[in-house]
Amino acid sequence: MEDPTHRPIRWRDEILDFERFEWVSFDCYGTLVDWESGIRGAVDAVLGSHGVRRSRGEILDLFAEIEPRVQSSDAHLTYRCVLRRVMAEMGDALAIRCSEPELDCLADSLADWPVFPEVREVLTALQTRYKLAVISNVDDALFAGTAEALGVEFDAVVTAEQAQSYKPNRRNFDLAAARMRVETDAWLHVAESLFHDIGPANRLGIASVWVNRAGRGGGTRRTDAVPDLVVSDLGELVGLAGLEQG
Repeated sequence: MEDPTHRPIRWRDEILDFERFEWVSFDCYGTLVDWESGIRGAVDAVLGSHGVRRSRGEILDLFAEIEPRVQSSDAHLTYRCVLRRVMAEMGDALAIRCSEPELDCLADSLADWPVFPEVREVLTALQTRYKLAVISNVDDALFAGTAEALGVEFDAVVTAEQAQSYKPNRRNFDLAAARMRVETDAWLHVAESLFHDIGPANRLGIASVWVNRAGRGGGTRRTDAVPDLVVSDLGELVGLAGLEQG
C-alpha cells in the first residue's frame, strides 16, 4: 500500500480548495482528545492492581481488536456498555478478572482524557469561517463531559447514541448530513482513524483529512483507506486553510 503521508495535497483531481467548504466535521476521541493516553492510563491502572504489565502498543492493539467487534453486536449498546465489555474482554485476554469498578474504568475516566494542546485555538480559528460538527462514537452523557474541555459550541453534534450505530457505519454520516443540511462537496471531515472515519468518508464522497500525529495511530484497526489530505496536527490544517490561530 502506498504511504498516504507522501500523497500530494489534493482533493479529487484538483488542489484542495478550502473555500468550497461550508462545514468541517471532526471525530472527537483520537482527533481532538488524546484517547490513546486516556485508554492506556485507565487500563494500566487496572492491570497494575493485578500485577500485570503491558506496553502501550500491546494495550492499544488489544483495544483495537476488541472494540469494533463489541460495537458490531446485533443490538445497539451504549458506549458505556461497550467500554465495559471491552475491558472485560481485555481482562479475559490477559487472564485477569476485573471488578465492577474496574470494568467502568474507561467510561469513568473518559471526561478527563486530555484534549490535544492546539485544539481550542484551532476550533476557534476554524469557526470564524466554517460551521463545525462532531461525529463521535460516544453517548450523549459521556460527550457532555468532554464538550466543556473543547472550549467551543459546535453547530451540530452527532453521537452513536443518536444514530444507534457506530462508525464506520454510514448511518452516522447520513444523520450528520441531515443535521448539517450540507452537500458532500461542501463538507470536509477531519479524523485520526482511517478505519472509523476516512474509510466511510471515501465511500460517501466526502473530502477527508487524516490527522497523523507522530507516534500515534494505535487503538484503531488498519485499513487501506486513503485521505485527501494528511496533516501532522490540527494547527497545520488551520495554516493550510489560510487562517490564523489566536
